[in-house]
Amino acid sequence: MTREEKSVVIQELSEKFKVSPYFYIADSSELTVEEINKFRGLCFEKGVEMRVVKNTLIQKALEAAGGEESGYEEIYGALKGPSSLMFTEVANSPAKLIKEFRESFDKPLLKAAFIESSVYLGDEALSELASLKSKEELLGDIVLLLQSPAKNVVSALKSGSSTIAGLVKALQERAE
Repeated sequence: MTREEKSVVIQELSEKFKVSPYFYIADSSELTVEEINKFRGLCFEKGVEMRVVKNTLIQKALEAAGGEESGYEEIYGALKGPSSLMFTEVANSPAKLIKEFRESFDKPLLKAAFIESSVYLGDEALSELASLKSKEELLGDIVLLLQSPAKNVVSALKSGSSTIAGLVKALQERAE
């Protein structure tokens, strides 16, 4: 790869890091060509972009993308050995994808993940990342929470109206 090609890759990745709030770095080495093709196909189906890039290019792109305030520095230690980048629009999608794929295969292993401003290191964080809720799921939970008190008030008013009606009727009967 020539110097010009490397600088193009760094520029492309840098732009991708700037606009992607979620990305994962995984180790997919030791997978056969057939297995890696299956994994790439699964990534494509789930809307996850996967790229295999040299660690030095990843680090230079991260440095160009965010500088010191980005929080990317913690990731640099994970850039050892073969690395696959996974970009996504849904924070937990790559983690679920990796867990699903590892039901049949030993790899890929999670090296690091960047979720908005948080860094997750190591394969131990995979379960935690898979359990993260998507934006849509969180909005649904908020709507349910907001509807719950209103439903309670409405049901209390409905049950209260029969109680009030019963009291009025009883008072009316006493008065007669």
